[in-house]
Amino acid sequence: MRILRAAGYRVMPWKNGGGTTTEIAVSPDGAGLEDFDWRISMARVETSGPFSSFAGIDRTLSVLEGDGIMLDIAARPPARLTPASAPLPFPGDVPTRATLMGGPITDLNVMSRRGCISHTVERLPVSGEVEIRSTDGTTIILPVGGGVTVLTDTAASLRPLDALVLDQQSQKLRLQPEGHELIFVIRLRVTAANG
Repeated sequence: MRILRAAGYRVMPWKNGGGTTTEIAVSPDGAGLEDFDWRISMARVETSGPFSSFAGIDRTLSVLEGDGIMLDIAARPPARLTPASAPLPFPGDVPTRATLMGGPITDLNVMSRRGCISHTVERLPVSGEVEIRSTDGTTIILPVGGGVTVLTDTAASLRPLDALVLDQQSQKLRLQPEGHELIFVIRLRVTAANG
């Protein structure tokens, strides 16, 4: 079990140069935008425009703050995404354009390399103790609105946007939020094609 503190996240430019992204975690460690197996980041989107294209990558997007965005993803009806919406999966290598519905937003972006890693993103509103099962791959728990205490043999505290990373173990975790909180649970698994 590792805790990544929000204060230590790396800030880097978008692939298309249109803004900056805050990288929460990447695998393998230190991988760049062209050679990661998976990547979790947050971005502040201040203007409407096209998304960067990532060949062979699957993405899931969630809105953390702001009014929301409309996503125009090739061959799909436009999708409206707000902070109350379920995470939206889509291919990272098809033309995608975002239109802000109001002012700027902050989003959570999970990407994994197709045929190598698969991922799921769960948006979990909680107001009391909750039990979360980690997978045999990597499970990442990200509280958004407030702090969370991880109840294990030794209690650990997560502040907002700190990430708890569990690697290669299946176990149950008990989480106690400070109040009514929003937690994202990201599960990453090696696919059969690679494993």
